[in-house]
Amino acid sequence: MRPSVPHDREPDTRTGSRPRRAARHRPASGLLALISAAAVLGGLTACTSAPEALTTPCGVVIDGSGSGDATKNGFNAEAKLKAELLPFLEDQECGTVDFAPITYTSQISSCKVDRVDLDPPHKETTDQDSQRERARVRAAGEALEELKCARRERPGSDVWGALDRIASVMPSDGPDAKLLVVSDFEQADPEFSLGKADLTTPESRDKVIDSLVKERGVPAVKGMTVYTVGFGMKFGDRPSEYEDFEAFWNEVLEGRAKADVDNSYE
Repeated sequence: MRPSVPHDREPDTRTGSRPRRAARHRPASGLLALISAAAVLGGLTACTSAPEALTTPCGVVIDGSGSGDATKNGFNAEAKLKAELLPFLEDQECGTVDFAPITYTSQISSCKVDRVDLDPPHKETTDQDSQRERARVRAAGEALEELKCARRERPGSDVWGALDRIASVMPSDGPDAKLLVVSDFEQADPEFSLGKADLTTPESRDKVIDSLVKERGVPAVKGMTVYTVGFGMKFGDRPSEYEDFEAFWNEVLEGRAKADVDNSYE
């Protein structure tokens, strides 16, 4: 580097001229532009980075029995499905969703809706939030189709069989599955009616459960979180009967099947 020249230096008496001032160094305008552009791009990248992939396998079980009608004594399955399904799919960060109907014989019901991919493949320029929202809306439409089909079948309510059916079609890998069951859980199929069973004591409940497990096995929902919507609604004015009913299903789902039950969706 050349030594700087003092700005207040006196004129050279021999020449009568002032010495040249040292040149001021200014950042190149091109470099400034590159620095600014890099900062802007860095900010944009931070704001528009791709969201985390949705990987949670989810399922929806839909009650097509008469107790789900929009009547005085029904729990209005359609209204509850419309109110709770979209929040469920978003809250639980569902990557896929499968469906199963509750009918007279759920395992062999002809009602079938294909799995919906809630985080479809996309390009770099895709608005993933909008794409995912469209997928969830499509899933809600498919769920209503499943409900309509279930209602056309013979009246009945095989909840136990529907739980087994949904477990058999959901992906087995990935995080623990989430299951939304829109039903009052009033089991009533060709061979068994919960309304006729003695649920008044732990011993009598165990006897009923043992018999069902022996004939049907345990519902294959181990490790899942089961979210109930409409559970036991017919017992609104009979709290003691509701407690027995709840104890029965808690033993089935949590005690025997090793699932978790969550009533946060209503």
